[in-house]
Amino acid sequence: MVKMATGLLSLLLGFSLLLTNPASASVPLDGLLANGNFEEPPKPTNLKKKVLVGKYALPKWEIDGLVEYISAGPQPGGMYFNVAHGVHAVRLGNEASISQTLKVKPGSLYALTFGASRTCAQEEVLRVLVPPEAGDLPMQTLYSSNGGDTYAWGFRATSATVKVTFHNPGVQEDPACGPLLDAIAIKELFPVYPTRDNLVRNPGFEEAPHRLLNSSHGVLLPPKQLDATSPLPGWIIESLKAVKFIDSNHFNVPVGKGAVELVAGRESAIAQIIRTVPNKLYSLSFTVGDARNGCQGSMMVEAFAGKETLKVPFASKGKGGFKKASFRFKAVSIRTRITFFSSFYHTKDYGALCGPILDEVKVSPVA
Repeated sequence: MVKMATGLLSLLLGFSLLLTNPASASVPLDGLLANGNFEEPPKPTNLKKKVLVGKYALPKWEIDGLVEYISAGPQPGGMYFNVAHGVHAVRLGNEASISQTLKVKPGSLYALTFGASRTCAQEEVLRVLVPPEAGDLPMQTLYSSNGGDTYAWGFRATSATVKVTFHNPGVQEDPACGPLLDAIAIKELFPVYPTRDNLVRNPGFEEAPHRLLNSSHGVLLPPKQLDATSPLPGWIIESLKAVKFIDSNHFNVPVGKGAVELVAGRESAIAQIIRTVPNKLYSLSFTVGDARNGCQGSMMVEAFAGKETLKVPFASKGKGGFKKASFRFKAVSIRTRITFFSSFYHTKDYGALCGPILDEVKVSPVA
């Protein structure tokens, strides 16, 4: 009887918590957050023109500061907002934020995937926070021609519930500016390990962030991502610009379902630190090519391992070709960093950044 009463009390407390916190929701393993595409509209009483009024004015979300509920299309003042993943979006004014509390597994790695773009030509920044972690995403570089860029950002859960916040830190002082968010999803990422035959973790980029529905531009992996919380498990994004994850549904992928596109020349580098035996000889092999996305020209991927370097040229016609390359290196310590970047800059579609793709990275000891 006591056990039944205790269980009922716990149930009532849980129900009470959900009622008092409308911005709390359980997390899907792989999919949109609750009202993650903002298509569940606010009540008319919570909307003053475009401005959301009230802490819980946006269904399933908690807001702070000036947040606008945007419909795609022409805007007052001659602006035009493209909403790549639906019809509605939110715009964050200076120092404004939206938050949602999620149930997660402590210790697990998660990747948030979200559509984001700037609304003005000036410099804008989007800050993503899942305490104790936070990251600033510079929005001034447009990677797709329509401005509908999709990003991924990783975090490791430290408790059973986390509060996900998207914040405009107010780098750009113009109140009419501020980043636009149009879809937010999450995916639990599973641990990746080396094998006896391949010392590289996640060598074919198969363990990767969620791909938004109606998204055919790939997913940008922001600069300066550490391997412990990288949205592409095992890999470090150590460059000044993003690297793009691409999938086989929309792009040429030599093997499997995933690859990466090095979209910003020498400013777009991806790396991994592997365990090695000093003075032992290893073979590094990989595949380069083009994503079948119209990116044409003389491409070159540079690969680094130990004290060795290999430059792999590739003549792209933009139609999905690829080639394999390999070289040997001698390990100089118990840890060896392998790094890849594009030697040149490439553009397509009215200036959208693009570049060579990388897939099937393998490091194995030479017998």
